[in-house]
Amino acid sequence: MTDYFQGNLPLKSVSVAKSAIRSPEAETESSGNLALTIAEAASDRKAGDILVLRVADVSYLADYFVMLTGYSKVQVRAIADAIEAQVASDWQRRPLRTEGKAEGSWVLQDYGDVIVHIMMPKEREFYNLEAFWVHAERIPLPKSDEDEGKPT
Repeated sequence: MTDYFQGNLPLKSVSVAKSAIRSPEAETESSGNLALTIAEAASDRKAGDILVLRVADVSYLADYFVMLTGYSKVQVRAIADAIEAQVASDWQRRPLRTEGKAEGSWVLQDYGDVIVHIMMPKEREFYNLEAFWVHAERIPLPKSDEDEGKPT
């Protein structure tokens, strides 16, 4: 009966941390920096209404949500590609899963600790995720030089 199960199987799917002791604060800070990288990449592609929410205290799904608007299906896909390229370049990470890229009206990118929602205005208004996550902390984005002349 023991020939179908061997207790010494290699656990290649389990990630190994460099340090045995890792604080939750350090992980959240790393996630926050990843979320800001994502927001910056989206801004470079002229995404609108960029919102970064810290949901770690209110959800087990992720540490951060990044929500933003693309104004055409082509732009939504371009934003998703720019985010993927920037995160791969800066963080050497790929999304664990990407959904909706073929349709282009709502693309979801799951980086594990950060989940990105890139939506067309109609979808963003209809689903209103900001209202659903209203109890999450809103993270202010750093001001860029381009924003200085625009009214708020």
